[in-house]
Amino acid sequence: MLSFFGPRQRYCDGLSRRSFLQLGSLAVGGLSMVDLLRAETAAGGSSHKAVIMVYLTGGLAHQDSFDLKPAAPAEVRGEFNPIATNVPGIDICELLPKTAAIMDKLALVRSIVGLRDEHSSFQNLTGRLMNEASRDGWPNFGSVVSRLQGSVDGAVPPFVDLFPTMQHRPYNSPGPGMLGHAYAGVKADGEDLANMTLRSLTPEQLSGRRRLLAGFDDWRRTVDAVEVEKMDTAYQRAFDVLTSSKLVEAMNVEREDTAVRDRYGHGSPKHQGDGAPLLNDHLLMARRLVEAGVRCVTVAYGFWDTHGNNFGHLKKNLPQFDQGVSALVEDLHQRGLARDVTLIVWGEFGRTPKINKDAGRDHWPAVNGALLAGGGLRTGQAIGSTDKLGAYALDRPIHYQDVLATLYRAIGIDPHSFVKDRTDRPVPLLPSTTQPIAELI
Repeated sequence: MLSFFGPRQRYCDGLSRRSFLQLGSLAVGGLSMVDLLRAETAAGGSSHKAVIMVYLTGGLAHQDSFDLKPAAPAEVRGEFNPIATNVPGIDICELLPKTAAIMDKLALVRSIVGLRDEHSSFQNLTGRLMNEASRDGWPNFGSVVSRLQGSVDGAVPPFVDLFPTMQHRPYNSPGPGMLGHAYAGVKADGEDLANMTLRSLTPEQLSGRRRLLAGFDDWRRTVDAVEVEKMDTAYQRAFDVLTSSKLVEAMNVEREDTAVRDRYGHGSPKHQGDGAPLLNDHLLMARRLVEAGVRCVTVAYGFWDTHGNNFGHLKKNLPQFDQGVSALVEDLHQRGLARDVTLIVWGEFGRTPKINKDAGRDHWPAVNGALLAGGGLRTGQAIGSTDKLGAYALDRPIHYQDVLATLYRAIGIDPHSFVKDRTDRPVPLLPSTTQPIAELI
């Protein structure tokens, strides 16, 4: 935080000179607003590609959603029947009719491998296992995008994290790690959003502080002119964000047309288990945010750790999933965003082929699936397959890091490039062996 210390003279609005000069106390992600925006200015930005990542906390049962095995034995097959989609040869669960009707706008990957049995978002969001990411400081995907591409709009941050704070801590969104707090996502349920609303300052008060800051001519003559110019740009953008309603309005789904909200379905803000709520408003909010200029939005959606009552739980959750995800995909197309905005929906692993004694399925990291849309990807296809029990990848195994490589490419970042950490050391985004999924490109 940049502070100009001086006497504690008080002004007519009741704030001291020192409290004004500490503009950086309006913090985002643990760093001052000014530092955040200065870092974004250094990164620069061009075209507005974006990624919406929907993380399914707990791991969705692939055999009961997008990879049904109707010919398998009863102890594997489960209760649900497959239905045809609008793409010949691709069948999905009967509880997903709206998704089936837009399969031509989706790509289904059924053979993701390389995962570990760990309940965390780290594999999906950092491309590394939780222990490795925590130890070495591997950053969130959104933080990398923020670092490399910066802000599209000075009044809107490049990365917004819609993950709520969840009881099971490893489900929560990984931080910026080695990149530093300047590249953390703006959180929607904490102090970040509260600060954006000028809770303790009116726009008139903030404008007065901008004029006062501009008057420090003596101080300006004592420092390097180039650095002053950089500081001025960062402070100007901080004022722009704090006095703009663009971000807060984008997060306000009540401003959306009633018919659109009803199409998405509202869901509930109540957390499920120790994971996320099944809140379809967050899916709509994600679309509003990328349309406003955000480059990456992460959403934690629902709870899918079905060790018991798997089928009862899915009968409640999958219709809501079906409504929200299909609405988001259709919305991206109808609003002309589908070529530039990539959507991915996935979790940390699959579920066991065999149904357990509690009518549930346990953890199964051997294979998992993902749903992708938009981003100029080749949709209307299913990539890879599993064996007759849904236990292992039978055809075209795809490492989960290759999925992230595909997302980087879709947003305009070479997955084999480097990002500089907070010490200016270049670090590879992903291992050199990773490749974008060729069938999608």
